[in-house]
Amino acid sequence: MIELKKNWCPSPNYGSRRNNLQPELIVIHYTAMGTQESLERLCTPEFEVSSHYLISEQGKIYQLVDEVHRAWHAGSGNWRGLSDINSRSIGIELTNLGNTPYSLTQMASLIELMKEIIRKWGIAKENVIGHSDMAPTRKKDPGKKFDWRLLALEDLAVWPTEIDYSPVNWDLFTTSLCNFGYSIPLETLSVKNRLDLLKVFRNRFRPHHVGELDSIDMGIAKSLEKYSYSSD
Repeated sequence: MIELKKNWCPSPNYGSRRNNLQPELIVIHYTAMGTQESLERLCTPEFEVSSHYLISEQGKIYQLVDEVHRAWHAGSGNWRGLSDINSRSIGIELTNLGNTPYSLTQMASLIELMKEIIRKWGIAKENVIGHSDMAPTRKKDPGKKFDWRLLALEDLAVWPTEIDYSPVNWDLFTTSLCNFGYSIPLETLSVKNRLDLLKVFRNRFRPHHVGELDSIDMGIAKSLEKYSYSSD
């Protein structure tokens, strides 16, 4: 097996994984700035932010933090009942402003890097997520331009199948997504939170659609329940 080429650019912004936790998630971000500016921000102590990897638009992979350490990339959030995402994840930043497609060379490097990480840590594809998945009311990256279906074709991420369109019902929609892994307290879910959740969901699974919640959204959300987890 050929070792994937990585360019070491050490960041001081990391710590030990808490409670002896090991990586069980991959969290994908976009930088919202260019590669050099991103490296400076991720490797400067005053910003107190980092990731394990940064991939440029040309597909160059920079490693900023060793995978055994806790990089500071995720912030507060929750996925499938798990908190302290930084201690449980590998963070990958992609150079992108959020409003343009990700380059083919960048995606190719991401795929090869993810395969290596998944082999090493045994990460399930349900736990390959975007920053917005773990913090849907707070974050929107990697955004609607990121090609989740391409990752799914490589068996590196979840994609909906066998969609059975259903009548519109906000309670059932949010319940399905929470069963899949999104973590918003249903009993306190505001109208704004629901719309944030719908936008994040569509950015990932239906990026070209806008408008009110519809039967296709309902069917996709329901199909994701086959990946339901137990919070007990």
